[in-house]
Amino acid sequence: MELETFVHHLHFDTEKAAPPDWQVDWEDAPLPYKLYWGLPEIPLNADVPLTLGGREATAEPSREELGHFLWYVYGITQYSQIALIEDTEEKGAVSYAQLFRRFVPSGGALYPNELYVYVKLKDAPMGIYHYDAAHHRLLLLREGNYDSYLSRSIGNSCDLSDCFCTVFVSTLFWKNFYKYNNFSYRLQGLDAGVLIGQSLEVANTMGISSRVCYQFLDRSINHLLGLSEQEESVYAVIPLSINQLNNSAENDHIRRESVSATELCREVPLLEHVSYNRSKRVIDYPMLRKMNEASILETTRSFVRIQKDNHVKPSLGPEVIMLPFTERFSYDLASICQERRSPDSDFMMGKVSQTQLSTLLNETFSISYQNDLDDRHGNAETRISLYGSFYNVEGVPNGAYAYDKSAHALRRITQGDFRESLQYGLIVPNVNLFQVPLCLHFVGDKEHLKKELGYRGYRIQQMEAGILVQKLLLVSCALGMGGHPLLGFDANQCDELYRINSEGKSSLIQIPVGPYRPRAWLKGRLLS
Repeated sequence: MELETFVHHLHFDTEKAAPPDWQVDWEDAPLPYKLYWGLPEIPLNADVPLTLGGREATAEPSREELGHFLWYVYGITQYSQIALIEDTEEKGAVSYAQLFRRFVPSGGALYPNELYVYVKLKDAPMGIYHYDAAHHRLLLLREGNYDSYLSRSIGNSCDLSDCFCTVFVSTLFWKNFYKYNNFSYRLQGLDAGVLIGQSLEVANTMGISSRVCYQFLDRSINHLLGLSEQEESVYAVIPLSINQLNNSAENDHIRRESVSATELCREVPLLEHVSYNRSKRVIDYPMLRKMNEASILETTRSFVRIQKDNHVKPSLGPEVIMLPFTERFSYDLASICQERRSPDSDFMMGKVSQTQLSTLLNETFSISYQNDLDDRHGNAETRISLYGSFYNVEGVPNGAYAYDKSAHALRRITQGDFRESLQYGLIVPNVNLFQVPLCLHFVGDKEHLKKELGYRGYRIQQMEAGILVQKLLLVSCALGMGGHPLLGFDANQCDELYRINSEGKSSLIQIPVGPYRPRAWLKGRLLS
């Protein structure tokens, strides 16, 4: 299959993303976390605070503080058991699903990503570690100072000598391919973005400066971490510092120095650590490997800057509703993380005030994060815009709208109640959209930065959408509502509703948002 066809199937013919006879081998499922054997371990304090606050500016970062950061970003925080009513001849047949949960959402709660960290702290050996979420500890993969190696791997776009930690977000392909087949590729990018979004939120709350690097020499980074790119590959690099991280695009004379992954890989020996995933039979995933290979950057000369005029702008309609400007909304991130969940059959219709809607949209797009895509004079302006179908919203006639973030206004595309058509557009109808007042869609360019970065641009687009999804979910929870990210929807239908087909745009993800009732389930928090 050609890669262009593959990407098309991921969005517009999702039933073709997996073979028609595909069956999930539930008994041979991998673990939702990666385990290594026989590595030196650095324990992290399990006495995690119930609230997160800013750090003292003069304090040295500690291992305890890093442990708190990692737990709130990607620690295993909850065990839950859900009763499932089986569709069988035997009435009342019930099965139970047991899940380990984290604060971030993930398709099927499979969590295909892993976290690695390059640590430079006084109370831990300097080196490369894997974050063992199952045991809340660090496992030492490679000891030593790799500032120069990593700086060159990211094209010297950030001064890593001033960073106490660098986080690597990887994707372990089999972790959700076993269930979703090729469709997992789309999920993996969004899941990685949600994880990046949570990292940015936690870092900001703790008073830590962060930066997201999407462009790096994949083979040299994977080699340093000891990853086989046939099985697992890094998607993003996030340096962390207690000082303000400056955009080092001004150092163009350094950035113009071409560095290749092949040269860097010769500088450090190959790692051959043993890991475990439980599956006895791992099926090949050639299309995921092809997409990953097509996305790899071999030299720093391939790194680019995206001009602002390439950013997506919402389509303007004839009618405008100016949203009220509200005071900056604040919430306790730690408590919201513990409260947030993704309702499905639990949504219940309730009226949404214009103030709630205004706060939700304004706060979602308040993200301003440093990255290596935008030009030298600005932190990121998102390349994603937001559209929505609204019902029962105060002061907003039922209809489809585009959100203009620059004017903080809704521009009406068409009037009406579209809940029925959106409900029939669900591939798996696990959400009752008749009970949902806000059905939101993040929208992006179909060419997904392809001109500048090839198929890596598609992966980056999914991650940037994921960052916004996580922000939207956190703010929704703080406003007393729930959000449920969905990829099983008819993108063609939504694109027609928003009249964006002719503009080369498409709906990337659908998020119903609204009030919901408590669910009957057994759950326990994993917190010391």
